[in-house]
Parts: sequence; C-alpha cells; structure tokens
Amino acid sequence: MLKARIKAGPVWALGAMSGTSLDGVDAAMVQTDGEVIFGFGETAYRGYSRAEEEVLRDALGKWPGEVGQEALPMVQQAHLDVLSGFEGAEIVGFHGQTLAHEPKGRGTHQMGDGAALAEALNLPVVWDFRSADVELGGEGAPLAPFFHFACAKWMQAERPLAFLNLGGVGNLTWIDPTKDKPEEEGALLAFDTGPANAPINDVMMDRRSEPFDRDGKLALQGTVAQGALELFLEDIYFRKIPPKSLDRDAFADMIGLVRELSDADAVATLTGMAAAAVLQGMEHCPTPPERVLVCGGGRKNPVMMAMLRAALDAKVDPVEAVGLDGDMLEAQAFAHLAVRVLRGLPTSCPSTTGVGAAVAGGTLSWPRGEAP
Repeated sequence: MLKARIKAGPVWALGAMSGTSLDGVDAAMVQTDGEVIFGFGETAYRGYSRAEEEVLRDALGKWPGEVGQEALPMVQQAHLDVLSGFEGAEIVGFHGQTLAHEPKGRGTHQMGDGAALAEALNLPVVWDFRSADVELGGEGAPLAPFFHFACAKWMQAERPLAFLNLGGVGNLTWIDPTKDKPEEEGALLAFDTGPANAPINDVMMDRRSEPFDRDGKLALQGTVAQGALELFLEDIYFRKIPPKSLDRDAFADMIGLVRELSDADAVATLTGMAAAAVLQGMEHCPTPPERVLVCGGGRKNPVMMAMLRAALDAKVDPVEAVGLDGDMLEAQAFAHLAVRVLRGLPTSCPSTTGVGAAVAGGTLSWPRGEAP
C-alpha cells in the first residue's frame, strides 16, 4: 500500500536539516513530484540543549570511528522527536549532521542512520545525500540549488536571481528561471561563498557564553577592522572558480585575525568578513542577479543585511518577501530532494557541485517489509 501511494504524481515529503550552526533540527513538509512545488505544509523545530550542542561541538571534524558513542544516539533521537510529530508524510529526506567535509580528501561525513529512522517512523527515508556526488568527483555541496530552482519556478520569476543561504557557512545559488530543468546548461551556478555565522557564533560562545549575536546588537556596537578584513580576503579560496565548497571550520584562522580585538569589534569584523565573501562570490555569477533572496539565520541580523545591501548591486530581501520560510528552506530542500531520489531524478550537476555529470545522490531505505 505504501509503495503504491508514492509511485507517481505529487506526494507529501518531510525533510529534516541539522546545520553547521548546531542550533537544532528543522523539519518541514513539501508537496512535490520532485520537479514542481505544489504546496508547503507544516513545519517544526527541535532545538539542541547546551549539553547536546557541546556533544556535537566535540564531534566536529571527526570521521566515522572517531566520534564519541553518545553523539549518534543523540542526533537520531533529536530527529525522531521532531519528525514523529508530523502526520501525512509519505517519504522523509534526512540530511543528518555534518561533522566533516573534505571532498578532495576523506570525503564527507553526515552522521545519522537513515535505515534505523525508516524503521522508527515506518516511512521510506532518503539519506546520505552527498556521498555519491563526492565519489563521482563533485564537492558534495551545496545541495539546495535544485530546490532553489523549483522555488524560482514556484514564484514565477522571469529574470536571473540568487538565493543566498547564510547558515554556518554561506552559499549562493544563481538561477536563470527561463530554463526548463535545473540540470540544463546555464540554469544554475552554485557554490559556498565563505564562512557566515559559524565563526561569529564560535566567538560569541567563547567570549560571552552566548550562542549567537542576537539581532546583530554586538556587531552594531563595533567597528570592522579593515586590516583583518583585507587579510581574510587574501585567502586563495576566493580566487577559486566555482563550483566549490567549504567545511564549517575551513577558515579557522579567522578567529586569530580578530583575537586581539574587543568583543564588539571582533564580531563586527567577522560579520563584515561574511558579507565581503558574498560580494567576492557575486563576481562569479554569469550575469548580475536582479534580486538576492536571503535565507538562514543571517537574514535576521540587521547588521549583516545592511552590509549586503550596501555592497551588492541588487535588491536584497529575506525570502519571506516572496512568501517563503527562511528558517525552513533547507529542510524543505531535503524533502524535495527525497522525492527526486525516489523518482531517479538528479540532485546535483556540474554547475552546482562540479560533479562530472548530473547525478542522483542519496540512499533510499524502506521500512522492513516495504522495500520494492
């Protein structure tokens, strides 16, 4: 019965995302056939406690076999807590928790057991979205661009635009909405712009035991240290041609550049670095986007948004301006991608991750007795 229900046409998919900001698990429903968005449904959030966040921080940068025993059960339970509260889902997209990302080295590590989650939820679960892309020479990130393309179609955009996600790391998706499919040549360009909220959050936690700079209040009190900003922009990453991706801690020396600054100046400078990285990234776009739609926690930081508006020659708005939910866009993306995997449609392509050809990543796990 389950198999028959999800064979064709639009389905209600449930996506979950736990990002590099380590704040918690977002979950959201999307009605989609893997290509067209037919509607958006319920959303929910399950925050990590301070103790849970510390467990995850201790696991960052570690690979399978190196992570402490409490991390996986904690991540599984946090996802189960939020996902089990939904009704009507026919398939689940489970991203897992990224701990390490080294596409040209050891690969990519999203901690989570989708097969166990499928049993617990009694639903098919698509997971391990990034490994196939990396194995075929891609960066494995970003993966939201195919969903961003569907969103551009949903909002009936007619001119080039960009989605800018400011989570722990920043990533940009440039879209030509006149193209028919996301994998079509010239439809998309996507890449990580540079660090975004992660270093700000780390400094706030280290210096003030606060998880983030709420409303940009501390940055507003500070001044950007131009010398530190210039040194940051000398990093070779900004000269690399996209697609390209970053690990959460790829710019760990950023913290050293602001170590001698006051708390306010340090946070202002890190905020300026995130905005400057986006400006550098814009130079790679095939044509200037007419509009930049911002999602992720960075859009709630008035200082970050003001810096972007001052730097970019485009209209800069939070995605709510077009009726989307900036807190849930990535969770919705993995709901959409789960249906693409189910239907055998690609989830990445050369212009989004640098993979050699369009690839349908992801592992599909069925509850016991339901596998086709």
